[in-house]
Amino acid sequence: MKYSLLGNTDLKVSRLCLGTMTWGEQNTEAEAHEQLDYALDQGINFIDTAEMYAVPPRPETYGLTETYIGTWLKKRQDRDKIILATKVAGPGEIAPHVRGGPCLDRDNIRQAIEGSLRRLQTDYIDLYQVHWPERTTNFFGELGYTYHKDEHKTPLEETLFYLGELVKEGKVRYVGVSNETPWGVMSYLRTAEHGRPFPRIVSIQNPYSLLNRIYEIGLAEISHREKVGLLAYSPLAFGVLSGKYLNGARPAGARLTLFTRFDRYIKDEYAIQATEAYVQLAQKNALDPAQMALAYVNSRPFLTSNIIGATTMEQLKADIASIDLELDGEILKAIEAIHQQHPNPCP
Repeated sequence: MKYSLLGNTDLKVSRLCLGTMTWGEQNTEAEAHEQLDYALDQGINFIDTAEMYAVPPRPETYGLTETYIGTWLKKRQDRDKIILATKVAGPGEIAPHVRGGPCLDRDNIRQAIEGSLRRLQTDYIDLYQVHWPERTTNFFGELGYTYHKDEHKTPLEETLFYLGELVKEGKVRYVGVSNETPWGVMSYLRTAEHGRPFPRIVSIQNPYSLLNRIYEIGLAEISHREKVGLLAYSPLAFGVLSGKYLNGARPAGARLTLFTRFDRYIKDEYAIQATEAYVQLAQKNALDPAQMALAYVNSRPFLTSNIIGATTMEQLKADIASIDLELDGEILKAIEAIHQQHPNPCP
């Protein structure tokens, strides 16, 4: 396994992070524990979850993923070997069952952290992340920014202040953001320049894959210059880059077969054409398409950790093996050629 420093901290996190959002929906508690055991044995020390998981979010499964991790932590009794990340839910229609419609004020953040600590059976979180912004902006598949009058009331500065209270109390070690824009990241950093009690964010968790390299346009430079590294999610575009959905295939039990709401990577012809090109490139070079896609993300200089997720042990083993795959110059050149023909078909 390879490791990276988490932002400007001294925490070394594995270059691959174990994502968990299917646990409690597509995976049982026993399967979750099996994945955790295997990942830890392979050198992964970084686990990412969220209070809202399992996904898709439903009242019946709210917090279930954290609960599964908590029972595993209690059984293992080696919390110090794990760097644990979770998230506080933001507002909007995505999670109306969470606290009656969450926001990022003091009361909501307090309720969220106490619930996560209880379910995870731990007394601290290593990395606590804002799952998505409270303000109206472009994320979750929206490419361009359109001005709207903000409907939510908690300023970013207040949210960071409340997170700083948790750091001061020892419930959280570091804070990060997710689904953020360049303006949002720089606003958090600018606010932190005022010093305590404003903590400095150390990471950003955003989508990044061969089908969505929008991060490179503005946020990559911020990662480089400000040491706010990317935690890349959906590196396989919900499994699309494995090639398993090509030609209209819908494998039994697969995410896009079960949940059509996750169709952003297959809903137009440009996405399908790009996927076909990447899969063909991998096959031409005797590579597993999913491993090639992950290896590309693993190689990016602005990356801190690549969040992999799997519903089967076979998938998990293949994903983790991608850490040992280094793409040569010719393959990287071919990837860039495809990107030029099909730039960011899936924001």
